[in-house]
Amino acid sequence: QVQLVESGGGLVQPGGSLRLTCAASGSISRILAWGWYRLAPGKERELVAFIASDGNTHYADFYGDFVKGRFTISQDNAKNTMYLQMNRLMPEDTAVYYCYAPTDDNVPNWGQGTQVTVFS
Repeated sequence: QVQLVESGGGLVQPGGSLRLTCAASGSISRILAWGWYRLAPGKERELVAFIASDGNTHYADFYGDFVKGRFTISQDNAKNTMYLQMNRLMPEDTAVYYCYAPTDDNVPNWGQGTQVTVFS
């Protein structure tokens, strides 16, 4: 079993930056990939960024189309932590951001979410 805890959300003005952190514990070796999703009121959950890594080899990063070079996903294997650096934030980025780490036993593993609010 894997436990995921997000942090780093908050209030920010348009154009500002935030760095989200996802700390993992438990059966880390079983994690197949890491990712961030977000859920905004009245909208469907959407992929923000995804990193394909087996813990030793970083295979690829994927980003939602709306990211357009503003966000960067990264991983620190030594700390069992994933990050999402978000720059040039816009009001439409307002959402709850969730960490996601599927494991090889077909368990999706979600964090509790962290709120990001971009206000004018």
